[in-house]
Amino acid sequence: MTKRKATSKTTSKTPGAGPPLSADERVALGRAARRRTPRSAHGEFDASADRTDPIDVIERQSATRVQELVPLRYGRMAQSPFRFYRGAAAIMAGDLARTPDSGIRVQLCGDAHLLNFRLLGSPERNLLFDINDFDETLPGPWEWDVKRLAVSLVIAARENSFTDDECAAIVRAGVRSYREQMRRFATMRTLDVWYARVDEAQLQAVAAGALHTRGRKRVSAELTKARGRDSMRAFEKLTEVVGGERRFAAAPRLITPISELIQDKERAALEDEIRGLVKEYGNSLTPDRRHLLGQFRVVDMARKVVGVGSVGMRCWVVLLLGRDDEDPLILQAKEAGESVLAAHAGGSEFATQGERVVAGQRLMQAAGDIFLGWQQVPGMDGRRRDFYVRQLLDWKGIVDPSQMVPRGMKVFAELCGVTLARAHARSGDRIAIGAYLGRRDVFDRAVLRFAESYADLNERDHTHLTEAIAAGRVSAVSA
Repeated sequence: MTKRKATSKTTSKTPGAGPPLSADERVALGRAARRRTPRSAHGEFDASADRTDPIDVIERQSATRVQELVPLRYGRMAQSPFRFYRGAAAIMAGDLARTPDSGIRVQLCGDAHLLNFRLLGSPERNLLFDINDFDETLPGPWEWDVKRLAVSLVIAARENSFTDDECAAIVRAGVRSYREQMRRFATMRTLDVWYARVDEAQLQAVAAGALHTRGRKRVSAELTKARGRDSMRAFEKLTEVVGGERRFAAAPRLITPISELIQDKERAALEDEIRGLVKEYGNSLTPDRRHLLGQFRVVDMARKVVGVGSVGMRCWVVLLLGRDDEDPLILQAKEAGESVLAAHAGGSEFATQGERVVAGQRLMQAAGDIFLGWQQVPGMDGRRRDFYVRQLLDWKGIVDPSQMVPRGMKVFAELCGVTLARAHARSGDRIAIGAYLGRRDVFDRAVLRFAESYADLNERDHTHLTEAIAAGRVSAVSA
């Protein structure tokens, strides 16, 4: 059994480095890994007596966040086991580090639950299905992403009151899809793997072949809605005209204009800090995109509350205008902390956490945001903080799992499996992983056992949080 040990000295280098091996040698590596760590071993999981208290884990994370937002984080996590799971990546990272792995590393998403797979717009203005969130990205054992996805499928299916057999079929479909796609990638030319993507035509074809009429209509509707979620939509929804000028409008517990956040000299200092961030982050872009950014001017900024797991991380939205007042660009600058995987898989090779996020996203996504970049800035409190920057909305579409029927969630799981395999194949040894997985469903069945067991543990951890809130150990407000 191969296990990762926590260390603050190890550096996670990009997977795949070193002299190239022949295809046969890479197959041999995968088969040797199978002998060291049998595929059936991935079904093993036992929450040991010395497991760290999950509340202590999330409390340590909260200590570095904006304290007034921490109760909102706990309130959101307390709403359901799935919402708890979304905020519990750090808890699961510690648990995954105690499980068997093959020793083959890839660039991990680090938080590959099903809601982090969605529709995104490519620079060529095509809709793609891809991974979205890379706050925790870091090189590590490929199995960790697969298992986090599988557990999320179990939790979501249970919340929809699917039967045990339906839950099992969904998980096995997702893992099988990953395994079979990885084996296909193992036979493909390297450039063909790099160019692979799930686009709108493929999504429509999958829907036509696997879903009933209502499901196909829902897919078409989501594709249409995704195109409408762009800078103009955000501009119209999030801003208003004040004194003849465009400004962010306040939205309770979502958007707080800086003018309402702090006043006087502190406000001016914060505005200068954010303007400097936007200006300097352009240095992380390619020259053509830096030139494009330079055609916009900053006109307003606000604090934004994001996600479930990220609540409390510093996040700013910045309104920029180009040719005139109807030519907007809205950027989001989000604080990047150390990956929750770092204590178990090794620290990042990059100088800043923002660059870690951006490098991982560029490596794993089929196509990325043209404004994706990073910057480190000194805060008003004297601390230097890392940020990554991207467009706030760029043709994004997300499917609500609570609205899925078993057939629809199974198809969605298969798409997630294909997409995760492609992301891993870009950075890791796809031939060795394919050889490790093999033709049979041994790994699929093992991950299902793990996922069911861990979903049970997640329910207990969620209950532990609600009890901690009731006892006054932590404070929570409703989301």
